[in-house]
Amino acid sequence: MGEVRRAVPSDADELVRLRGLMLAGMSGVPTPPGRWQDVARDNLRAWLAEPDPWLAAFVVDAPGGASLAACAVGTVERRRLGGPDDPSGLVGYVFNVSTDPAYRRRGHSRACLTALLAWFRHRGVRRVDLRASAAGRPLYRALGFRETADPAMRLTFPAEESFIPLGETGNDLSV
Repeated sequence: MGEVRRAVPSDADELVRLRGLMLAGMSGVPTPPGRWQDVARDNLRAWLAEPDPWLAAFVVDAPGGASLAACAVGTVERRRLGGPDDPSGLVGYVFNVSTDPAYRRRGHSRACLTALLAWFRHRGVRRVDLRASAAGRPLYRALGFRETADPAMRLTFPAEESFIPLGETGNDLSV
């Protein structure tokens, strides 16, 4: 197995590629190319360059180093109120765990996710959430994740109503 390392801004293209593979695996249909990739790439480059980041990605390079074999990406949600079990309100969210099909079943995702979980703990996070695919559930359970009774719901706005291009919001996001 390759060595796990912290992702850097120059990994953004590969992180977006792996995200596309993950999304396709979860939906069962190929992820179409589009503007989402440019926005994701730009965001990753900026976020991975922050000196005190609240997003981290851990990766394993493919042999030869020209691409990534696997990644785990997550963020600390800092704007939540705490509760009796966790006064800080810091919650980790894993939103991308993906391995290139050519490198699966070698422990790469486990290694990347283990590094990400250690990063969360270092940041003071006590709870980490994720959305698990059927293929990922055994790994997540082995690392201590448990299914919850949380009645998650989702509202999706149509793309033309919700998309705000980068740099067009300024600092005031109020409506």
